[in-house]
Amino acid sequence: MRDLLTISPISMSILVVLLPLAAFVIQAILGKKSTSGIVSLIAITASTLISGGFVFMAVWDNPPVSATYDWFTIGDKTFTLGFLLNNLSVLMQFIVCIIALPVHIYSRSYMKGDPGIHRYWMYLSLFCFAMLGLTISKNLFMLYIFWELVGFASYLLIGFWFTREAAVQANKKAFLVNRIGDLGFLIGIAIIFSTFGTLDLVDLFGKEGIFSQGIDKNTGWMTGAGIAFFLGAMAKSAQFPLHVWLPDAMEGPTSVSSLIHAATMVAAGVFLLSSIFPLFNETVLLIIAITGTITALSSAFFALGQYDIKKILAFSTISQLGYMMVAVGIGAWDAAMFHLVTHAFFKCLLFLCAGAVIHEMAHLKAHGNQEFDPQDVRNMGGLRRYMPKTFALMAIASLALAGFPLTSGYLSKDAIVITAWEWAMHHEGLYLIIPILLIVVSILTAFYIGRLIFKAFFGEFRLNDLDVTHLHDAPRTMLIPMLFLGIGAVFFVFSWNPLSYADAGILQGLSVEYPFAEAHALHVIVPIILTCGSLIAWWIGWRWYVKGSYPLNPQNRWIQASLNQGYLDEVYHKTFVKPTLKLAQASYWFDQYIVDGLVNFSAKAVRSLSSLSSWVDRYIVDGLVNSVAGTTYYTGHLLRWIQNGRLQNYLGFAFTIVLIGIIYLIIR
Repeated sequence: MRDLLTISPISMSILVVLLPLAAFVIQAILGKKSTSGIVSLIAITASTLISGGFVFMAVWDNPPVSATYDWFTIGDKTFTLGFLLNNLSVLMQFIVCIIALPVHIYSRSYMKGDPGIHRYWMYLSLFCFAMLGLTISKNLFMLYIFWELVGFASYLLIGFWFTREAAVQANKKAFLVNRIGDLGFLIGIAIIFSTFGTLDLVDLFGKEGIFSQGIDKNTGWMTGAGIAFFLGAMAKSAQFPLHVWLPDAMEGPTSVSSLIHAATMVAAGVFLLSSIFPLFNETVLLIIAITGTITALSSAFFALGQYDIKKILAFSTISQLGYMMVAVGIGAWDAAMFHLVTHAFFKCLLFLCAGAVIHEMAHLKAHGNQEFDPQDVRNMGGLRRYMPKTFALMAIASLALAGFPLTSGYLSKDAIVITAWEWAMHHEGLYLIIPILLIVVSILTAFYIGRLIFKAFFGEFRLNDLDVTHLHDAPRTMLIPMLFLGIGAVFFVFSWNPLSYADAGILQGLSVEYPFAEAHALHVIVPIILTCGSLIAWWIGWRWYVKGSYPLNPQNRWIQASLNQGYLDEVYHKTFVKPTLKLAQASYWFDQYIVDGLVNFSAKAVRSLSSLSSWVDRYIVDGLVNSVAGTTYYTGHLLRWIQNGRLQNYLGFAFTIVLIGIIYLIIR
C-alpha cells in the first residue's frame, strides 16, 4: 500500500505533463481541422484537476516523493530521467495549470476567427507540456531540456503573427537573448557535473545531499557555477541587462503574453534559483540581489513613459521579477515564490483585461474605418462607462500590483520588502540601499499602474470622431476567466489574515529559516509607508491625467529616456548588432572574394592546366605517335606495292635506285 501511495503522485504528475503533449500531437495531426481549441482545453482542464485535486493535496506538507529511471550511459556515467515532487515543485506545477486554464478559456473568444488559430492551440499545448515538465524535473539535465522547449514554444508564440515584421524581429530577439542565458545554464551544468559527478537535485540539494554536508561553497568553481545558473535565470526572467526581449515579446497575442510572459515562463528563472538555492554563496546572492534591485528600479522607470498598454504591463512584469530576484538574493526564496504565485494571478488578469480593451478598440477601429493604434492609451479614455466589469477587474488587479491592503500583492510584496529591511539591517552599511530602492519602486509601481487606469478608463474618450456605441464589455467567455483570476488577486485566497504575510499557507509550507533577526516594528512601518506612498502617487496621477493638470513637457529628456527604455536598445544596436553585421559583411566579402576567389582561381588554373595537358596530349604526344604510325604505315604500303611478285615492278624499282645513285655520283 505504501508503494502504491509513493508511486501514485508520480504517475499522476507525469499524466499532468503528458496530457498537453497529447493535445499538441492530436492538433498537429488534425491541422486546420482543429480550430475550436476543445482538445487543448480538455487537456489543460484535466491536468489542472489532477494537479490540484490529487498531486498537490498528496504532496504538500508531506515528505518529498521522487522516481528515477535510467536513460542512457556514456562510459561509466548513467544519465537518468527523474521526477521530483516536493512543496516547491507541486506548487509551481499547480500554478502553471491554474493560470493556463483561464487563459485557454479566454483564448477561445479572443482568438476566434484568426486564420492561424490551429497553430495557436498547438503551440499553446506544446508550451504547457514543456513548462509542466520543467516543474517536476529531478535532475538539471532534464530540467535544461524542458527549459529549452519552453523557450522554443515561446519563440513560436511570439512570432505567431509571422506576417508582421515586428513579430518576426521580436521572436528572433527573444531567441537570441535567451541563448545567452542558456549558455550560462549549460556552463553551470558542466561545472556541477565535473565537480560532483551528478546532476540529480536530490543527491545535490536534498536533506542528505552533497550540499547539506557542509562543503566549501566559497571556491571559484562554486561561485562560477552560481553565476552561470543566474545568467540562465537572468535571460529567462528578463533581468537587466538581458530584459530587452520581453517588451518586444508583446507582439504575440495578448493571451500568450498573459500566460507565458507574465505568469509562468518568465518566472521559470525564479523557480530554478529556488530549486538550487543551497548552491549559492554570499557573493552570488549579493550579485542576485543587486541585479534584481537594478532591474526593479529601471523597469519601473521605463514603465512610466510608455503609451502602449501592453508594454506598460511588460515593464511592470520585469520590475516585479526584479522583486523576486531580490528575495532570492537575500535568502528569502520562499517570499520570492509567494510573490511569484500572487503575481501570476493579478498580472495575468491585467493582461487579459488589457486584451479585452484592445479587442474592443480593434473592433472600433474596424467599424470606424480609421487608422489608429488600438493599444495606445492616448487613444482611450472614459472606458469605464462602456466596459464597467473590465474596469472593476483591472482596478482590483492594479491594486494588487501596487501592494494595496486586502489584496494578495500586499501580502507578498510586504514579505519581500520587510525581509529585505531585516536583511539589510543585519548587514548594515550600503546594504540599506536595496530596501530603500524597493520602497521607491513600489511607489513608482503605484504611479504607473494608476496612470494606465486613469488614461484608459477615466476622462473622456479621446477619439471624438468615432462612434463609441460599438464599445461594450468583453463577452462572458472572456469575463469568467478574468473573474476567476480577480478572486485570486484578493488576500483570502492565500491568508485569512489580510495584514500579515506570516499566516500565508505558501510561506508556511516552504518554511525557510533566515539567518537574521525579525524586526517587528518593520511589520507596521513598512506597510504604512508603502500604502501612503501609493495613495500619494495616485493623487498626483489623478490630478495630472484626469484633471488635466499635467505639468511636464512630453519632450522632457527624462520622459524620452523612459519612453525609449533608457536607449538601451540603441546602445545594444551600436555595440553588438552593428559590429556583428559589419563582421558578417566582412566575412561575406572575405568568403566571396578571398576564399571563393582562391577556390575559383584554383579551379580555373586546374581547368586551364587540364586544357593545356589535353592539347599537348592530343597534338604533341598523340601527334608524334600518330606521325610515326602513319610513316610506318605508308612505308609498309610502299614496300607492299613494290614486293607484289611482278618482275616488271622489281626492274622499275632497281632502275630507280640505279638512277638515284648515278645522280648522286654526278652531283658529288
